[in-house]
Amino acid sequence: MPTTKRRHPVTETAEVSEALRAAALRWPADRDKPARLLRRLIEEGHKSIDPSAAERQDNRLAALKRISGSYTGLYEPGYLDDLRAEWPE
Repeated sequence: MPTTKRRHPVTETAEVSEALRAAALRWPADRDKPARLLRRLIEEGHKSIDPSAAERQDNRLAALKRISGSYTGLYEPGYLDDLRAEWPE
């Protein structure tokens, strides 16, 4: 696929194969997509060595937990169906 982004070749050593196998177990939907698994592994590795990245994720998850369910009952049952009925086809 054409891109202007830099590319980085990775040789599948025994360690890389093992990492891909483990990644495929964690993300089974991507098991046949090694490039995607490698990106996920890189993202997870980045989080593990960059404390601020992990802290940001923890803060986001904490915020989601705090507001979870706070909007329950805000809209009447059937609200979306009524709204969608107003849209032209």
